Amino acid sequence: MAEEDFDIESLAAYLHLNPAQIGKLVERGKLPARRVAGEWRFSPAEVHLWLEERIGLSAEDELLRVEGFLQASAESAGEEYASIVVQLPQEAIAVPLAARTRNSVIHSMVELAALTGWLWDPHKMAEAVGSREEMHPTALESGVALLHPRRPMPSILGQAFLAFGRTDKGVPFGGSRGVLTDLFFLICSVDDRGHLQTLARLSRLIATPDFLARLRAAPDARAVRETIEQAEQALAT
Repeated sequence: MAEEDFDIESLAAYLHLNPAQIGKLVERGKLPARRVAGEWRFSPAEVHLWLEERIGLSAEDELLRVEGFLQASAESAGEEYASIVVQLPQEAIAVPLAARTRNSVIHSMVELAALTGWLWDPHKMAEAVGSREEMHPTALESGVALLHPRRPMPSILGQAFLAFGRTDKGVPFGGSRGVLTDLFFLICSVDDRGHLQTLARLSRLIATPDFLARLRAAPDARAVRETIEQAEQALAT
């Protein structure tokens, strides 16, 4: 069943803004919207992509704000967000990840995720992740890629979780300026809010000084989880 569109009031409540702020974003062309019977309507899918792009461009203070309203939204719905380290089981970590091309990275990461038993259709996930990369690469200039399908895929997932892989050498993955990518997170989400929370938290971790260097130096899967756990604890202090 298709999701019901937001109107200005419901979108303002979802984003923890006031309706006037939503109106200004629309007037400035900053927020995707369309007129229906003279009223603004907002597609949940387009709002999700808008937020995703905004997270990717945000500074630390903006990421904190985004995390804050997503957390408040989750709490109002009676949901609890799991930290990155809780979402990342040790069996879903490959150090090293045996892949040398973009396609082999995608398939290797999906196969890694399937080891958890929580991904029921690896082929469908690989296709969805590949399509998302074709639409817009998720590789960052830091050498990290945050792989995910365009929208959460709850029908093929037992729960939300992450997989992580690190290649021995950088892989051409569509990053700007020809930067090679060697660190890969696969985000397997069951809803938009959880996906955005995970993306915002990963973005904050990636921006943390020395975090990526420590991930690259971690000798095994256990050390990767310890590095992430320590970095998340530091964010909370």
